[in-house]
Amino acid sequence: MTQIFVVNSGSSSIKYQLVDLATEQPVLGGLVERVGEPGSDVPDHAAGLRRILRDLGNGHEIAAVGHRVVHGGALYTEPTVITDEVERGIEGLAALAPLHNPANLQGIRAARHALPELPHVAIFDTAFHHTLAPAAYTYAIDRDLAAQHGVRRYGFHGTSHKFVSEQAAVFLDRPLASLKTIVLHLGNGASVAAVDGGVSIETSMGMTPLEGLVMGTRSGDIDAAVLIHLHRQAGLDFDELDQLLNRRSGLLGLSGNGDMRDVQAAASNGDEVAEAALAVYRHRIRRYIGAYIAHLGGLDAIVFTAGVGENNSLLRRRVLAGLEFLGIHVDPDRNELASREARFISPDGSPVAVLVIPTNEELEIARQTAAAAL
Repeated sequence: MTQIFVVNSGSSSIKYQLVDLATEQPVLGGLVERVGEPGSDVPDHAAGLRRILRDLGNGHEIAAVGHRVVHGGALYTEPTVITDEVERGIEGLAALAPLHNPANLQGIRAARHALPELPHVAIFDTAFHHTLAPAAYTYAIDRDLAAQHGVRRYGFHGTSHKFVSEQAAVFLDRPLASLKTIVLHLGNGASVAAVDGGVSIETSMGMTPLEGLVMGTRSGDIDAAVLIHLHRQAGLDFDELDQLLNRRSGLLGLSGNGDMRDVQAAASNGDEVAEAALAVYRHRIRRYIGAYIAHLGGLDAIVFTAGVGENNSLLRRRVLAGLEFLGIHVDPDRNELASREARFISPDGSPVAVLVIPTNEELEIARQTAAAAL
């Protein structure tokens, strides 16, 4: 049996895919939405899993189930076979990811109940970044208070950063251990990682997925004193500040629209507010590229991935414009080519390879699940 059932459980949805590891291709997949919402015919995650298993039918021999879990804290740094004790550990980390871990856990419990005979494996978004050095993950606040409450950088999108950095080595036909790579995972959520020889040494997201790049609705980096100021001067309480930074900031806060495609279209039609928002978005990415080249001590490849990174040729070109002095060049024709395949967008012979590599987090979860459970 080579089929891995990959489950990504959100607060009101269950995304799933059945991956055949023999071919590394999806057999089928789908999304159950409006789980637990008023008027929905899917009252909870257990009902959602039952519906999915009915859709799968009896013609598939599942070897193991892989679960995406957003936050593993400092406790879980590798793929982990799920037991009752691990469930309790994931639940205990809910304070670090209150929007994600409880929803992930609901899916785990429903799937373990529905498929009790199979091994279930948790794949943590934070795990790839556990290799960060203390200097990279430590915040400069009272160390005892930070230790007591788990305050440090953890990083996210680790499954994607791992997959893409490894695929870059395969594509370039270079040993992974020799490559210095910057991966730009640009979607509605966005992060950048510096990967040295396959090992994450820096990443933009922090204790939560809020820190770092400008995103669809998240602010990214911001002076922490801004929150104190808005609390004192605008009367915003903690819940309102949370909503502001996570739901009403980023491109949405800057332009009134959180979808990159719409913001780009508005800017192309002369909307100065949209263009100003994109300028902030690009500026933040360039700042991280420069910093991460310094941390890596050189650069072999920059890789764009995820929805925006894979599909927005104008953004790629403008992000990298003017970086030729670092050996970073973009071939205009290659950059404009639309494709779902890994590809160069730099000229032949460029000192730094600039690549577009589609991410495949489901396949990476399936691979890690099989390695841990089979």
